Amino acid sequence: MDFYRVGDKVISLQKIIDEVKKILDLRQKGFSQIEVAEKLKIDRSFISKIEGLGEVRKGKNIAAIGFPVKNKHEVEQVLKSYGINYYLLMTEEERNSFINSLSAAQLLNIMGEYINNFKMFDIVIAMGSDFRLNWFKAFLDCEVITIPLGKSPLKYDVEVDVEELKRILDSIVE
Repeated sequence: MDFYRVGDKVISLQKIIDEVKKILDLRQKGFSQIEVAEKLKIDRSFISKIEGLGEVRKGKNIAAIGFPVKNKHEVEQVLKSYGINYYLLMTEEERNSFINSLSAAQLLNIMGEYINNFKMFDIVIAMGSDFRLNWFKAFLDCEVITIPLGKSPLKYDVEVDVEELKRILDSIVE
């Protein structure tokens, strides 16, 4: 085992490798960064940084965001099949639960993190209400491809047309 002394700490390289493997295994199984962070009791932004450090995919970096998505798991499967590993999809219930679990300051900080993370991508596929799609286009300084789910405010889950999503992905994934 490789050990490193840093000040008064002794650090195990193998322990770091094992923890990173746990993160990547859970992400590959379809868990979101937030779910992995909660499960392993680490910061979600750390997971994003680990993924960024190890990314080897060539071509345009593509991400996706969408809510309220009725067929969330089906959309996740399509995204994964095209190699899209950074996405944020929520049902209306998940979105409300997320918002209601945070203070205004916490919500503002997390939204800032998400905006910064999505800005790292060349293309973001955005699925949502007309108001949210305009919001995504205004805040992200990258190409935003939209899939409208309806007029604001959407208070119920809407099914994403996965065939349309596949057509879009076929045209942008190299």
